[in-house]
Amino acid sequence: MIPAAEALPLHALVTPTEQGIASRVLAKAGGGNLTLFAFDAGQGLSEHLSPFEAFVLVLDGELTVTINSVPVQARPGTIVRMPANVPHAVDAPRAARMLLVMLRA
Repeated sequence: MIPAAEALPLHALVTPTEQGIASRVLAKAGGGNLTLFAFDAGQGLSEHLSPFEAFVLVLDGELTVTINSVPVQARPGTIVRMPANVPHAVDAPRAARMLLVMLRA
């Protein structure tokens, strides 16, 4: 969890890992959670399902978010909605950071 009542630079909250993926949960509550990810180039999350509605906010780099076999190119300043119980995957053709917002019903 991050401290309350502070303005924190998102880039400083997660340290990229060479040839890997780093993540940090920033907030977790009964209604959902907020997780910051840093992907090295060529890394990603394999196809999976989630019972929760989720949103990817791209902070830097570039991501390909594939939802139900449909690839979506996402760049900084964009948001992608991933519906609950629909297969999705995330790939980083180059180093990228994203904020993942998961909402529970």
